[in-house]
Amino acid sequence: MLHHFGLENSLGNIFRLSKAKSFSITPENPTGEKGKGGMAVDGTGARCARDLGPGWKISPSFAFPAGETLAIASIEGPGALQSMWFGGTAARDHGRMVILRIYWDDQEQPSVECPLGDFFTLGWPGYAQNNSIAISVGPNRAFYCFWPMPFRKNCRITLENLTDLDLDVYFQVNYTLTDVPEDAAYFHAQFRRVNPLPYKTNYVLLDGVRGAGQYAGTYLAVGVTNNNWWGEGEFKFYIDGDTQYPTICGTGTEDYFGGSYNWDVNGNYVTYSTPYMGMHQLIKPDGLYNSQQRFGMYRWHIPDPIRFESDLRIEVQALGWRSGGRYLPLQCDIASVAYWYQTLPTASFPKLPHRDYLEVI
Repeated sequence: MLHHFGLENSLGNIFRLSKAKSFSITPENPTGEKGKGGMAVDGTGARCARDLGPGWKISPSFAFPAGETLAIASIEGPGALQSMWFGGTAARDHGRMVILRIYWDDQEQPSVECPLGDFFTLGWPGYAQNNSIAISVGPNRAFYCFWPMPFRKNCRITLENLTDLDLDVYFQVNYTLTDVPEDAAYFHAQFRRVNPLPYKTNYVLLDGVRGAGQYAGTYLAVGVTNNNWWGEGEFKFYIDGDTQYPTICGTGTEDYFGGSYNWDVNGNYVTYSTPYMGMHQLIKPDGLYNSQQRFGMYRWHIPDPIRFESDLRIEVQALGWRSGGRYLPLQCDIASVAYWYQTLPTASFPKLPHRDYLEVI
């Protein structure tokens, strides 16, 4: 059983003993070594601790210079990431301009490549709480991830600062070193954005996946460019050789994320955040300069993973209404993160857009 490896933890088995060893990487212990936490003698908190000395929060964060890539963690396995936390100006103010990448087992191709904010379900500016089981967002844009991420050889995590500003980043990567079972797949997450969506086309969340695995979740950020309702579009999962028609086809965008009838209760959109799904971020026009209505949604396939053996493609339609009770293909601003587990190697991702294309305007 996975709990013997310390990899599957819940209220049902948290009392079970395991030979897994726990470690944590932070700016206070950047190597994660046993008994080496809190030993910093220099860092972003050194001036504040000048009267106290070592052990008193001397390095709570890292400086994150403009245009640079910062190595967050380098871990030799086998083992698994168990949680990650990020804060600071890198998370709070510039979530889409900071790129998170995770590499498994000496691969040159990252298996995770996402703007930090979008990975944590906040692609739009501002704050929206997320109370889900896999991702938590607390005040003030405190980003926590609980996706389990096993690896066999090693793991490498980086952040890239695309801004022209010197930022700071607070972080903690909690991991275990333990044996990894043969059937454990590798975590993946891929960001995409299309603005605007070409007329009469589906938005492609994911394609080019090769290998066996299971689809684990979706984050979708939609900027609406039309009046009236926009979410009639169906989610389509093309599995293991499907071509023109998918094996799984949903009933509507809000239905996929756990809502119904436009999220409209008495003439108002209602936000919500539950363990497995939510529409947690709603940005309304202010009647002046902020003219676009924007939505953030997530859906975790933890109880109902979508299995594939060789390949996977996922699309969603942007669909509203026009005269005569007819559907209207829309041209929204859409961004997404697809989360899944699969065997290695990781196929190359589409090239990440230039920062001017990533920018929310």
